[in-house]
Amino acid sequence: MKQFFYKVCMALLAVMITVSCGNGARKGEKSQTEGARTEANASSDTKKAKKARKKKSKEIDTRSKKKSVLTPTSAGSPYEILLVANEDDFHNGAVDSLYAVLTDDMAGVAQSEPCFKVSRITKNNLSKTLRLCRNIVIIKIDPTMYTTAKFKFSRDVYAAPQIVMTIQAPNALKFKNFVTENHDVIIEFFTRAELNRQIDQLREDHQPHISEAIRKTFGSEMWAPTELTRIKTGRNFVWAASQDRFPKNVEQNLNIVVYSYPYRHANTFTEAYFVHKRDSVMKANVPGPKEGQYMMTVKGFNLISDETVHGKYAQVVRGLWNIKGYDMGGPFVSVSRVDEKYQRVVVAEAFVYYPNQPKRNILKKLEAALYTLRLPDELDLEKFNYNLDEILITPED
Repeated sequence: MKQFFYKVCMALLAVMITVSCGNGARKGEKSQTEGARTEANASSDTKKAKKARKKKSKEIDTRSKKKSVLTPTSAGSPYEILLVANEDDFHNGAVDSLYAVLTDDMAGVAQSEPCFKVSRITKNNLSKTLRLCRNIVIIKIDPTMYTTAKFKFSRDVYAAPQIVMTIQAPNALKFKNFVTENHDVIIEFFTRAELNRQIDQLREDHQPHISEAIRKTFGSEMWAPTELTRIKTGRNFVWAASQDRFPKNVEQNLNIVVYSYPYRHANTFTEAYFVHKRDSVMKANVPGPKEGQYMMTVKGFNLISDETVHGKYAQVVRGLWNIKGYDMGGPFVSVSRVDEKYQRVVVAEAFVYYPNQPKRNILKKLEAALYTLRLPDELDLEKFNYNLDEILITPED
């Protein structure tokens, strides 16, 4: 009996070993098959990895041509410039001549106010922190390196957004003559750079309900700063403001108006016609604090220039306004453009009330918004550049 039981157990054990070996063989075959698949997949993955690395390499190469996202943000307020020069240039008149150009009085304001706020340092004091300034002008005077005076500039060298301009000359006399002769070019170059920066900010953040009102009234588009929270509309007229009308004791009042009138002939863009049209529109739409009071143009203070805005003619007027019968006034900037589609003149204007305070930065911020006006025939353009064309100065290699 014991012997029989022993034989049965051995037989069962043999069966178990056979089954186990069979399973092991099948697992081995499966393992080999999976191994082959894995090897094939590995080969495929290697090819994909190579493509991925190659693609990533191209992306890195592309990004390397642009500024890194790690580039620090530039420091300082709009219309501030850091002037950098050698110690000798502080004594030979070079620094003083350029400083005089940059701090010349801003056009179109009643009180004296410089175009830029300028700080001056020697090259030895240009620290890593100061290199982050949004606008830097470097004076280079060296007779062994330069034969003529010239401008050059680079963008986003140490920070972004940033302009680093170099003005080179063989000697101090040629330098002083050069910056004096190019007074307007220097002022306009940095002014447009600042206006374009503010336009870029408006692109990201502007007041949508004002844009909607301008779209409904004129079939046009425009970006207004978020500080303008009040709005009044009329016949061919939109008034956006930071305050209701002209409240008493207001410390600061920012305004943008847009209006239009038929385009009849070239005489439209004379000073007399501009003042006549502006005064009639303001009298009807911009009342003063009391009945019978309204906005007027101060005669004899208008600076008119013919400009090119978005590739077309524009009349830009800088002047002063006041309220008839009331002690209130301030500066304005007006940009008039021809809407060829509807044969009309569309005027976008900024004006501020900020008594006894510097007005440059707030007026320029509003002025930037005026250039974002996109007329009906420009709405169909697939690519429309809101930024102003820059003054041509040779970029650095």
